[in-house]
Amino acid sequence: MPPDSPLPAFDAAYAPDDATLAAALIAAMPRDPAGEARIDTTATGLIAAIRAGDHHLGSVEAMLREYALSTREGLALMVLAEALLRVPDAATADAFIEDRLGQGDFAHHRIKSDALLVNASAWALGLSARVVQAGDTPQSTLAALAKRIGAPAVRAATRQAMRLLGNHFVLGETIDDALARAQAHGAGGARYSYDMLGEGARTQADAERYYASYARAIEAIGRTAGNAPLQARPGISVKLSALHPRFEAVSHDRVMRELTPRLIELARQAKHHDLGFTVDAEEADRLELSLEVFAACLADPSLKGWDGYGLAVQAYQKRASAVIDHVDALAQRFDRRLMLRLVKGAYWDTEIKRAQERGLDDYPVFTRKAMTDLNYLHCADKLLRLRPRIFPQFASHNALTVASVRELAGDSDGYEFQRLHGMGEALYARLRAEHPELECRIYAPVGGHRDLLAYLVRRLLENGANSSFVAQAGDDTVPVAELLRRPEEIIGAPNDARHPNIPLPRDLFQPQRQNSRGIEFGDRAALQRLVSEIDAARRPLPRITPATPEDAAAAIVAARDGFADWSRTPADTRAAALVRAADLLEQRRANFIALLEDEAGKTLDDCVAEVREAVDYCRYYATEGRRLFGDGVVLPGPTGERNTLRLRGRGVFVAISPWNFPLAIFLGQVTAALMAGNAVVAKPAEQTPVVAEAAVRLLHESGVPRAALQLVQGDGAIGAALVAHRDVAGVVFTGSTEVARAINRALAAKDGPIVPLIAETGGINTMIVDATALPEQVADDVVASAFRSAGQRCSALRLLFVQDDVADRMIEMIAGSARELTIGDPRDPATHIGPVIDAEAKAKLDAHAAKMTREASVQFAGTAPTQGNYVAPHVFELRDASHLTEEVFGPILHVVRYKASDLDDVLATIARSGYALTLGVQSRIDDTVARIVDRLAIGNVYVNRNIIGAVVGAQPFGGSGLSGTGPKAGGPHYLPRFALEQTLSINTAAAGGNAALLSEQD
Repeated sequence: MPPDSPLPAFDAAYAPDDATLAAALIAAMPRDPAGEARIDTTATGLIAAIRAGDHHLGSVEAMLREYALSTREGLALMVLAEALLRVPDAATADAFIEDRLGQGDFAHHRIKSDALLVNASAWALGLSARVVQAGDTPQSTLAALAKRIGAPAVRAATRQAMRLLGNHFVLGETIDDALARAQAHGAGGARYSYDMLGEGARTQADAERYYASYARAIEAIGRTAGNAPLQARPGISVKLSALHPRFEAVSHDRVMRELTPRLIELARQAKHHDLGFTVDAEEADRLELSLEVFAACLADPSLKGWDGYGLAVQAYQKRASAVIDHVDALAQRFDRRLMLRLVKGAYWDTEIKRAQERGLDDYPVFTRKAMTDLNYLHCADKLLRLRPRIFPQFASHNALTVASVRELAGDSDGYEFQRLHGMGEALYARLRAEHPELECRIYAPVGGHRDLLAYLVRRLLENGANSSFVAQAGDDTVPVAELLRRPEEIIGAPNDARHPNIPLPRDLFQPQRQNSRGIEFGDRAALQRLVSEIDAARRPLPRITPATPEDAAAAIVAARDGFADWSRTPADTRAAALVRAADLLEQRRANFIALLEDEAGKTLDDCVAEVREAVDYCRYYATEGRRLFGDGVVLPGPTGERNTLRLRGRGVFVAISPWNFPLAIFLGQVTAALMAGNAVVAKPAEQTPVVAEAAVRLLHESGVPRAALQLVQGDGAIGAALVAHRDVAGVVFTGSTEVARAINRALAAKDGPIVPLIAETGGINTMIVDATALPEQVADDVVASAFRSAGQRCSALRLLFVQDDVADRMIEMIAGSARELTIGDPRDPATHIGPVIDAEAKAKLDAHAAKMTREASVQFAGTAPTQGNYVAPHVFELRDASHLTEEVFGPILHVVRYKASDLDDVLATIARSGYALTLGVQSRIDDTVARIVDRLAIGNVYVNRNIIGAVVGAQPFGGSGLSGTGPKAGGPHYLPRFALEQTLSINTAAAGGNAALLSEQD
C-alpha cells in the first residue's frame, strides 16, 4: 500500500456474540500437559510469594485485603478516599467524616495485617470512629468533640489516613518528586512508565493544562533517562481525553483537527529523548476515534525511525484481538516497530451500564471475568508471535496469567511485564528471582491528592472486589488449586460465556417487556448506517390544515361513538396493538428521526432518545394494561359471595401534548388513555403537527380503530374548544402551568360529571452541589441538565445552588464546558445544541438574557448563529434565588452561592417556589442527601447524576404543586387514573345455598 494512500479504517463488530467468541478462543488456546505443569509450578510459587509478602512498610494489596469492598468499612473507605481530600471547609469535612465512619465499624475493626500502611490507616480511622459516633448529628458531635480532643484532631487523623493510603498509590505529587523516588528505588535497574494523573478535560483550559503537564514530564524524564537502549528506558502514558474537551465520536472532525497536532508534538518530544510513549486506553465508545488519532500520529513523517510509540489494549473489550491486528497492519504499512501494552481493563462497570442505558444489542466487553482472562491469553499469544515488529508489554498482577504468558513466550526476549506502583511487588520479586533475565516495568502514577482521587477509587474497585485475583490470592482460605483453574475450565461451554445475572441490554426489563433499541455513536458503522437511513427517509414537510371548532366537536362525537366497542375490546388485544406500534416505531426509526430534526429542530442524540422513549411507553403501558385491565382483582369477604374490583374506560379523553417531546409525550398520553379503554382525541402542539400525524397513522396501522383515536390539529383555541365539550370524560395535558390552570378552571366550570385532569407542567428545577461533589461530574451533569435540548425540557435545570467554598472552581468548569458545545444545524451529528422551537421563544429568551446581563453577574455568554432561532448557553450568577420568579424555558442557567451552614435556608427557598418537578443533589454525604429528600417533596430527585432523561418504568416522571397533578407518567399508578373503578359483588349462595362451603371437608 503506498505511504500516501488513505489510512485503513478500523473495522470490527462493536459488540459481537460472547458464545461465538468463546468457542473460537477455547479452540485456539494452545494447551499441552508439560506446559500446563510448568504453569502450575510457576503460578503456585508466585501465589506463595504473595501470601508470604506482607512486609513491614506494607503494600496496597495489604490495604485492599484489610478493607475489602465486600465490607462496610471497605465501601466507606472508598467513598472517603474519593472525596475527602478535595473538601476545603471544615464543616463539610466533619459531616462527611461522620457520615462515612458511621457506615462501618472502624472502631472495632480487627487488624489482620502487620504492615505499617494498614496499621497507620486503621489507627487513624479507628480513632476518628471512636470519637464520631454514628447517629449523632454533625452539630451535636462537634459540640461534644470540643470538650474532648476537638474536631480538628478528628479531621486531621482521617485526612492523614487518606493521604497515607494515597501516597502508596502514587510515586510522587510532581514528576520531579516521582523521578527522585524512582531513582532511589531504581538501583536494581527498575524500568518505569509514568502516568500523569487527572480526569478527562472538560474545558479548553483543562486540555492546555494537561498538555503542559505532559510536556514538562517528558522533558524531565528525558533529562534523567540515561543512555540505556529504548526498551530499557523510561516512558510516559498519555490520555487522549485529557488533551481535548470533546473527545467523543460525534466531534470526530474537530478532534482530528485539534487533538492530532497536540499528540504529534508530544510524540516528537518523546522521540527527541528516545522515550516510550503510550497512548492510553479509553472507553469502548472512544476506541475507533482513539485508533484514528493514533494512526494519524503514527503517519507523521517526523516520527519515522523511532520505536517508542505505543498503545494500550484492553483485553476485556471484545475487539481487543482486532485492535492488535489493526495496529500490526499500521506497523507494516509504515515500516515501524511499536509497543503494545496489554491490560485487562479499568472501566468494566461503566461499560456495562452505558450499554444498558443505550439499549445496545450486546456489550462491547465480556461480562465474565474468565472470558477476559481467556481473551488476555489469546491476545498475549498473538502479540508474542508478532515480535519483533511489536514489543509486547504485559500488565497483570494475576499469578496464573503471568505464568501463562511466560510459558507462551518460551524465552525472555522482546517483551516485558508491567505492574502498578505499590502492587505486585512480591509476585514479580519471586518471578525475577527465578528468571533474572525477565524485565518488569513499574507503571507509576504521578499527581497531587486532588488528581489521585479518581485513580484511587478505580484501583479500589478493580482490586478490592471479592472476585479479583488480588483479593483471592491474599486470602489463605482460598485454595491454591482454585486460583490455578484455567479460564476455559471456569467458563465451561461457549454458551455459558455470558454472566448469568447480567442480562443483555434489550432484556434489562424482562420478563415484563423488552428494552427499546438504541445506538452507540462510537460505533462508526452503526452511526453511518443510521445517518444514511435518515437522509433517505427525509421528505419535505407537508402543510397541515388546522381544524375548525366544528371539526373539533365532530371528533369528540366520533370518539364517543367509538368508545363502546374499544372499551369492550379485551385488554390483551389493546395491548397487542401497542406492542405492534412499538415494533413499527423501531423499524421506522429513521423516518421519525428525520421528522423530529426537521420539524422540532432536535439533535440526533435527542431524536434517538425520544424515539426510544416512545417505544418504551408503548411497551410499558401494554404490560401494565394486561396486568390491570384483565378480569379484575378478587377481594376478600364472607363466604357465599364473590367480590371483584375491576377497571374500565371512562369515555373520551382529550390528550393535549407539547412541542418539546412531540413524539414521546404525544404517544405516552395517547397510548395510556387507549390502554385504559378510552377513546382519544389527540391535540398536538401547533408547532409539530407532522410528527403527530405520522404517529397517529402508525397507531391506526397497528390495530387501533380510527373511531377510537381522532387527531385534531390546531392552536390553543382548538384545545380550549375540545376541553369545553360536554362529552369529554378526562383531559391529559403536558405544558405550561398557566395553560394547566386554564384547563382546570374550564373543567370545573362545566355542568355534568366532574372529570379528571392529569397535568404535568414545568418548574424552576434546581440542583444543590456541596463541597464533597466531584467538579468534573458536576460540570458534566449541569451542562447536560441545563443545555441539552437547548434547555427545552420540563426537567431541565434552571437554578443551581453551589456551596461557596467550591463555587469558583465549579462555576469556572461549568462555563468552560459549556463553551465547548457546538451550536448549529440539528441534522449534523456533531451538533450539541440546536435551535429553540420558534421566533417567539427566541425573543423571550433573548429578552431574559438581556435583563440578566443588566441585573446579574455574567459567568458565561455563548455565541449563537445569527441565522435561525438559535439561543446560546448562558450562565448568570444571582445574588439571591428570589430574583428568578418564573421558569425560563431555554439554555439559560442561574447560579446562587450558599454557605454550608445555610442549607436549611436553601431548602426553604426551593419549597417556597411552589414547583416540585425535578431536583438534583451532588454530594457524597448520605445524611445530607437524606435530609434534602426528606425536606422537599419534589417529584423526581436525582443524586450524583444529571436531572433529565427519566426512563419509562425505571424513573416514573411527574411533579406536584405548580408542577402538576400526578400520577407519574411511565409509572405503575398512571393507567388507573385514566379509568373508572367498578366493584362487582355477587351473592353466590342466592340459588339455594352455599354449595362450596357445604362441600368443605373436616
